[in-house]
Amino acid sequence: MTEAKEFFRICPACGRRFHIKLVSKNLVDKKKETVEVSQSTLSPAPGGYAMTRMSPVMVEENIPIVVDVEEFQYSYKCKHCGHEWSEIHTDVSKV
Repeated sequence: MTEAKEFFRICPACGRRFHIKLVSKNLVDKKKETVEVSQSTLSPAPGGYAMTRMSPVMVEENIPIVVDVEEFQYSYKCKHCGHEWSEIHTDVSKV
């Protein structure tokens, strides 16, 4: 990383809410997954005419979507005590 981000966080070593410095962000794993999502839609009345005695029918179907799953390892450093640690975060986004 070219620029280090700084923000407030709690250090696991000293327990203080202090400036934390993001030292690095590394991609650990990247994969694509297909997930089925349930989608409900209203079906129009038969023949395209509005029926007074019949209500619209609710149709539910499973639609597959592809999502990107990326795991990053973030390395942090506490500006107060100098403790360094890392955490893994997962980012999920639709393709």
